[in-house]
Amino acid sequence: MAEIIQRDGTWAFDGTTIRITPGLHRSVPLFRQTYGEIAVPLEAVSGVVFEPERKRGRLRMRLREGADPLLQATGGRLPDPADPYRLVVDVDRAGVAEYVAEEIRRSLLLDQIPKEPTKTYLLPGPPVPVSVRSSDGTVSFDGTQVRIDWADTSDRVKRATGPRIINVGDLVQVEWLPNSGYEDGFLRFVTRETAFSKLPPEKDPFALDLWGSTRRDLLTALVATAVTARLPHPSTRSAIEYDDQHAARPQLTAAVPPPADHHDVLLRRLRELGELYRDGVLTDEEFAMTKAAVLRGF
Repeated sequence: MAEIIQRDGTWAFDGTTIRITPGLHRSVPLFRQTYGEIAVPLEAVSGVVFEPERKRGRLRMRLREGADPLLQATGGRLPDPADPYRLVVDVDRAGVAEYVAEEIRRSLLLDQIPKEPTKTYLLPGPPVPVSVRSSDGTVSFDGTQVRIDWADTSDRVKRATGPRIINVGDLVQVEWLPNSGYEDGFLRFVTRETAFSKLPPEKDPFALDLWGSTRRDLLTALVATAVTARLPHPSTRSAIEYDDQHAARPQLTAAVPPPADHHDVLLRRLRELGELYRDGVLTDEEFAMTKAAVLRGF
């Protein structure tokens, strides 16, 4: 067993798995503490390196492309302190860090672990259900559906559409950009119908606009990762494919009248949208897009 215990966290390697446990100190970012312990199988690792510095060093692990839904969802945009595959090491423990890194590298060599991209996720991502309250609303995922409940501070366009519920089967991609504190971020759920939408995140009823607490908004990456882990692996789709012929055929389904209360809610939301459009809040494109989203929701 090769192990290093630091205030920033613990790495333990038993020859087949690197178990990463975040530290409990207040200096450890909320995202890493919330994401929790990660068991990284050796076959998911591309390499590991210890970077010594004058006062502290860093252990960094590189994973094979396509091995981890977290890295796939965040696209390398996690702030450095929130990266779970990075460990801050005190200078007096540099020798131990070098030993752990060397043991992992030796096992990679002995087991002949390839560096090529994987064809399936080798890590599971966070467990579900998962729910995060952000600056723009609360986003939840139960493994089959995404639900967004807008905050009182959300744009009127979004609040007019009501809660957004999206089935995993309707999704083709999740886009995530962190709130840096200097520039807003977003979490967008892309469906086949909204793939070419030009709406900005603050008006897109399929996106959360991240503009508040950077510490809390970062937790939306948990939902992005959990959803990404349940979408087709990137290796199975080089690009989003659209079945134009299928899209051109109307779906013949039995017309079931919605309950009366749903009908009232629908009419109220359509009236609100009409008022926003007449007041010049919504452009022609925004009005058409939001109206379609409301109708799909019912």
